[in-house]
Formats: sequence, C-alpha cells, structure tokens
Amino acid sequence: MALMITDECINCDVCEPECPNGAISQGDDIYVIDPNLCTECVGHYDTPQCVEVCPVDCIPKDPNHVETYEQLLAKYERLQKGG
Repeated sequence: MALMITDECINCDVCEPECPNGAISQGDDIYVIDPNLCTECVGHYDTPQCVEVCPVDCIPKDPNHVETYEQLLAKYERLQKGG
C-alpha cells in the first residue's frame, strides 16, 4: 500500500529528503506522495523513512492504493531498473 500525507502536514520539509524513491514532493498546500513511486521503503529500509521522521504523524497508508509486500517489492525492482 502506498502512503499518503494528510492535511495535518505542517510543511516542515523533513520527509521529502528521506524518500529513497523521490515519491514525495511539495503540493499546492502540503507535501504529497506519488503512489506510483512509493514503495513504503520496501527494498531500501525496514520501515517507511518519512513516517519515522514526521513530527506530526500525518503519513498513513493510502486506502486508495492497497498493495501487498510482494507488489511493493516488484515496484521497487521496476523503479531500480528505471521503468
């Protein structure tokens, strides 16, 4: 499952540099996560790094992008190959 950033985001900018896939970017009002790039850090780390550093706990799983561990790993492998 990809992650998402809720409107509780305070734009502190600590999550964006932590994302190994470049899935986090500044949106119109708050930071956003591209579900096509988010692997929940599968393949890179044991836990999602953005969640680890977020001071306001505003990065839950996105119920609109449900993925298994295997699907996240396949996405990670695809991203590493550049596709």
